[in-house]
Amino acid sequence: MSWKDEVATFLKTHGEPDRVEVMLCDLNAVLRGKWVPGTALDKIGRGTVKLPVSTYAPNIFGEEVPESGLGIVQGDPDGALLPVPGTLAPIPGGGAQVLVEMAGEWASPRGRLADIVTRFADRGLTPCVALELEFHLLQPRTAPEDPPVPPEGAPQAQNYDMEVLDRTAPVLDAILEGAAAQGLTTETVIAEYGPGQFEVNFRHCADALHAADMAVLFRRLVRTVATSHDLEATFMAKPYADSPGNGLHAHVSLLNADGDNILATENGLSDPLGHAIAGSLATMADCQAIFAPHLNSYRRFQPMSFAPTAPDWGLDDRGAGVRVPTTSGRDARLEHRIAGADANPYLALAAILGGILWGLDQRLTPPAPRGETETPPLGDDWSAAIDRFATSDVTAWIFGDAYRDLYTAIRRNEIARLMPIIHPLEYATYLSRL
Repeated sequence: MSWKDEVATFLKTHGEPDRVEVMLCDLNAVLRGKWVPGTALDKIGRGTVKLPVSTYAPNIFGEEVPESGLGIVQGDPDGALLPVPGTLAPIPGGGAQVLVEMAGEWASPRGRLADIVTRFADRGLTPCVALELEFHLLQPRTAPEDPPVPPEGAPQAQNYDMEVLDRTAPVLDAILEGAAAQGLTTETVIAEYGPGQFEVNFRHCADALHAADMAVLFRRLVRTVATSHDLEATFMAKPYADSPGNGLHAHVSLLNADGDNILATENGLSDPLGHAIAGSLATMADCQAIFAPHLNSYRRFQPMSFAPTAPDWGLDDRGAGVRVPTTSGRDARLEHRIAGADANPYLALAAILGGILWGLDQRLTPPAPRGETETPPLGDDWSAAIDRFATSDVTAWIFGDAYRDLYTAIRRNEIARLMPIIHPLEYATYLSRL
């Protein structure tokens, strides 16, 4: 559908919005952009709305990083924004929103995923993806540094508790209604283990870019709806030290030109599924900085953290980094379970699919499943993960040298800002004793 047709359909269904939120996803999966009057919808499709190219790559504080090579060091040039097809949608409370991209800009996270999808297409394959996202609802805080507090009455362990869903129904129903209005194809909702923690699953989609679009838009929707219900929502990887963190799980199957799932077989593992598993494991440590992008992310990689912590695999084993729910029929797939919900969905999915493609191209063989072999865990050191990402031939193959270096520069800038800060716990423990 052309932009003109998409606008016409929107206007016929919803009328002219007061404003349109034009949103660009940056490296941290923060949506940045501007408000445009509803009368200027056609202007968005002409590429006359612009933002600086550096909008793609600020650090987590929203600041330009000179080492990135973007921003004022190159004169901070503009890029023309173009709408992502199928993302013009109403937003809760009125108005409209649309995702946008800058055509041809190498710094785009969505562009990195598009490149991987194209490489699959060159091999006659289409990834079919379903994402799962976990998040926490919190009581509203008065200051950013305040610790999280679960919603009133939330049990410490609420795993699959139907009464929790009933009590939280007003906000969960509003989230699901908003998702339906925006074309986000959610399926199941469950109360996860942690207090105030929930998981939403999305329907399988033979369009990996659209799957990631939905995850990005869903994160914004959840936060917006939570605020309207006097709550706060977070996709932070590990908001509570003694409860499970939030994950971003990806179920992946592969379709050939005839629409057949090439991972399926009636007995054991098919060769393509074995290669896909092996590639996922072989690239997992090199891509850990994508799956765990922030300082807090590495708290999920501690022992007894309720999350997979090693590059291992298993049949229907949720403790494994790669779970294989089934090996036969159209549902044959792998589930990549390492990424945190704080990861950029475009980059995480690019790393996951890139690892699978690496395994297929190299015809790699998987090790024995978890429990039959001992696999060293992934590290819990943010800086070490960035160093490994920065020097990896695999990450250069997946993301390209330029984007690998850009991502490294942003993360090293954040490390330099955050690591020197002395935590109050250090004062409480050491100051009067040493």
